[in-house]
Amino acid sequence: LEPLKQYYIAIDVVPVDSKRYRYVYHSSQWMVAGNTDHSCITPRLYIHPDSPCSGETWMRQIISFDRVKLTNNEMDDKGHIILQSMHKYKPRVHVIAQDSRFDLAQIQSLPAEGVQTFSFQETEFTTVTAYQNQQITKLKIDRNPFAKGFRD
Repeated sequence: LEPLKQYYIAIDVVPVDSKRYRYVYHSSQWMVAGNTDHSCITPRLYIHPDSPCSGETWMRQIISFDRVKLTNNEMDDKGHIILQSMHKYKPRVHVIAQDSRFDLAQIQSLPAEGVQTFSFQETEFTTVTAYQNQQITKLKIDRNPFAKGFRD
């Protein structure tokens, strides 16, 4: 980044493919369970709350997206990132150079120019609304002081 230039940092989460998955317990792996239609959900862009900042500022700190909220509610009106359960996704980080012609604080989609996009294969994940591994479920129930009602 150029130290004196202003940048917005944003993240979105996009489908890896057009498949729906299921977890197969006896083999402990994810399997394709059919096709899906992601076309009804446009990926939402989350602008980092410190944006815009100088390149110098971004480069000297860790950039965290710990305030991003995910939902499976397709009718969400709070700006959360909408994902479908049992699908594979990958986060993408976008570095957007500030452009005086646009108010980037309110952008809904990426500008056509001045954007560098980064994604990492290691960050791909499968969405779930319940644990898919019975051992993990048992561990969480055993260790969670608020899960007394689930214990034998």
